[in-house]
Amino acid sequence: MAFLTARFLALLWRRIFMTQRILFLVFSMVLVGQPLGQAADDSTVRVFIFAGQSNMVGSDSKVRDIKKFPPYVGLEAPQKDVRFSFSIGRENKTKSDGWVALQPVNNTVGPELSFARKVTQSIDAPVAIIKCAAGGTHLGGDWNPDEPIGFKMYPLALKLIRDSLAELERQGIRYRLEGFMWHQGENDMFNENYMANYGKNLKNYLAKWRRDLKAPKLKFYIGELCTKTIWGMDLRPRMYAISRGQWSVTEMDALAEYVPTSHVGVEIGHPVGLHYHYGTLGQLQHGENYAAAYLRTLGQAQAPKRSLERWPYKKGSEVNLFIIAGHRNMEGERAFVQDARRLGQVGLLKDNPGIAFKYSLGGGYRKSAGWEPLGQVGYYDTFGPELSFAKELEVKQVASFAIAKFTHSGSQIIDWTPEGSMAKSRHLYTEFIQFVRESVNELEAKGNTARLAGIVYHLGENDMSFYPYRKMAAERLQAIIAQSRSDLKRPGLKWFVSQQPPTDEEGVNRVDVIADMEKIAAADPNLIHIKALGLPP
Repeated sequence: MAFLTARFLALLWRRIFMTQRILFLVFSMVLVGQPLGQAADDSTVRVFIFAGQSNMVGSDSKVRDIKKFPPYVGLEAPQKDVRFSFSIGRENKTKSDGWVALQPVNNTVGPELSFARKVTQSIDAPVAIIKCAAGGTHLGGDWNPDEPIGFKMYPLALKLIRDSLAELERQGIRYRLEGFMWHQGENDMFNENYMANYGKNLKNYLAKWRRDLKAPKLKFYIGELCTKTIWGMDLRPRMYAISRGQWSVTEMDALAEYVPTSHVGVEIGHPVGLHYHYGTLGQLQHGENYAAAYLRTLGQAQAPKRSLERWPYKKGSEVNLFIIAGHRNMEGERAFVQDARRLGQVGLLKDNPGIAFKYSLGGGYRKSAGWEPLGQVGYYDTFGPELSFAKELEVKQVASFAIAKFTHSGSQIIDWTPEGSMAKSRHLYTEFIQFVRESVNELEAKGNTARLAGIVYHLGENDMSFYPYRKMAAERLQAIIAQSRSDLKRPGLKWFVSQQPPTDEEGVNRVDVIADMEKIAAADPNLIHIKALGLPP
């Protein structure tokens, strides 16, 4: 009996203890505002793999230039809370030989730097990055998982990843593979077999990684090639072939996502710019694109919702609609809000609910949800000329007006022409005209009379660095203007075309593009040519 009583008391005490423990855990859950188990999950290290060729390495970028770009200041220093394991290069590899703090390697800027900062600012879990990249390598050869040749990058990367994960296990650190960032394809363009089979090879590549890492649900993020620079013009058909191969995989694989990069701030000029590398700013924004893609899978929107609380125009009144269109400077590629504040232009950045504004930026990379108050909407802490444009119109007491902005900093003028090019995915004309029509129709649906006051366009900067495109610039723009007037049924539609000093280099200076623009403007009374030749850099 005593034994039974003791056993009963022990069971009773255990039940009381467990109940109290559960109550304590529930109480703790209420205090910290998260479900049971999430706290433990937030201690699990998220491991991201970065792999590819030179644009994954960070070639032609410079750590010392980071300070030029205010949103990224500080990324030149180690990120001590982020683990980093790497092997970078071909013949002479730079290796971490274990886990170290995330930091620039060889004074270059890889996309992992801005990626890590963006992700760690957005999630509570720790982050680790394994990077294996080498310039001038092929998916069809070096990265081939079945028969690697050349620098045999696939087995090299596999060993690096396995060794890095094994070290985490030895340290008793829980982890999970969270994503695989892949940026590659430039070299496969120059091998006809590799180029034609890029999609097939990429599909096999993803499958073999999932098999070899025993991670059947591993998510892949496939970066767009750099189409903005010389190769995006000179090698347009080959670039397009690789892109089609990438899409053939991302459209069919639910765990593979295509990550656009053509809108990032690539260096061009001095004398004609980089041919296929992003440069420092491009790399910093390149990494942010991967971070944004990953965070979307967690349901984290990167742009705050902006809406007009009340329609700013009286019903029945006329509204002047200005269309802002163009490429890099119209998008606001290097105009940072931090610089505007430094110059005492804080007021310019504030939302103006008295002006309705809609937009499509980066070829649709960011779009407004209907009409919003005019304000700063750039995706990298950037702003466009529409803000100062609107301010000047208000100073001049221009009657009620709205602004609709359609830009793509990664485009060339040929993409805006009615016929476009063989790279169909880069064709913008049809979308542009539809955007203008919708803007007019939406204003009229609100009960206003829409007056299309003009299209404000900045001549394509990218074209100025490549002789064949520079030679055709004025002629192509003339075709765009003529067809837009016809399609919009507005034969007298005004086009205000601004032009900055073109690339100054002997090979392209044979084309006097300013004189070409003067010639077509002289023949068109509704084309206003604005020579923006003396603006500060």
